Amino acid sequence: MKEPDELVSIIVPLYNAGRYIEEAIAMVQAQTYDNWELILVDDCSTDDSRLKIENYIRHMQASQSGLLNGYESDVKNAVRSREKEGGRIRLIKKDANEGAARARNTGIQAAKGRYIAFLDADDVWIKDKLEKELAFMKKKQAAFVFTSYEFGDEQAKGTGKVVHVPATLTYHQALSRTVIFTTTVLIDTNKTGRELIRMPVVKSEDTATWWKILRGGFTAYGLDEVLAIYRRPAKSLSSNKLKAIRRIWNLYRKEEKLSLGYSAYNLFFWALRATLRRL
Repeated sequence: MKEPDELVSIIVPLYNAGRYIEEAIAMVQAQTYDNWELILVDDCSTDDSRLKIENYIRHMQASQSGLLNGYESDVKNAVRSREKEGGRIRLIKKDANEGAARARNTGIQAAKGRYIAFLDADDVWIKDKLEKELAFMKKKQAAFVFTSYEFGDEQAKGTGKVVHVPATLTYHQALSRTVIFTTTVLIDTNKTGRELIRMPVVKSEDTATWWKILRGGFTAYGLDEVLAIYRRPAKSLSSNKLKAIRRIWNLYRKEEKLSLGYSAYNLFFWALRATLRRL
């Protein structure tokens, strides 16, 4: 019997992710931790993302119904139970394209689980990611945990470049290191509440959210084990780096209201760590 208080709501914002979405759904279904719901928020994709999701869910339900026709009563009951779980995969179709922050917030609002996990459609979870991370969260009695990850190529094959994480991370420590990768985060909403994890509509909204949670008095706990792969296409342009610098600077000055000097101090160490992380 699954405990409702142990449900993990996995939120995936989508925009033209048709290339990856079937793999992402299958990856979640393959998790060793089985008490989850998958909330797919389509932000008005113009590709075949919605169609692929709808076909995937329809095929899954048809397969389960087919199994019902040929099994004895005790097995039928088990399969019926699985069929009811078809609702664990939900597609929310937004009427207007509003960006990743609002898409994730839509998912947070719709989530039924105590725990919130974020996943981007093109990233990869190791099959026991949820199981290990939830066990770690309970061991630390934490509200907010994250894990190490590995950079992957366009096929999400690991490159051997691993980003290790600190054992703990406070607000002031986090300002100078963007080591928290969204796809590795797990949050206990019984402790944080839901309003605190709603993402502001700014660039680098995920980083702004982690700072907001930490500023609220929580400490993030890092599990230094690779449980995710960050798919990284081979296009690292200097212009993208300049945009990242502008985004982080705007967060310091506009969101966090830091002084000019403290912003410059944090930016220096942020840039240094970001460079070392990608070497």
